[in-house]
Amino acid sequence: MAKKNTILVKLVSSADTGYFLVKKRNPKKLKEKLAFTKYDPVVRKHVEFHEKKLSS
Repeated sequence: MAKKNTILVKLVSSADTGYFLVKKRNPKKLKEKLAFTKYDPVVRKHVEFHEKKLSS
């Protein structure tokens, strides 16, 4: 069987609300860290989400 190349990463809200999302990322194809502008329901605004390491 082939080894899976994707890893799970945690996207943490920059509003420091504790809200986060979990996404998959292939580190062989995408070297830089992920950053998205998504909706944070705690502050009810669109804010920047940055990648952090997911503790397993």
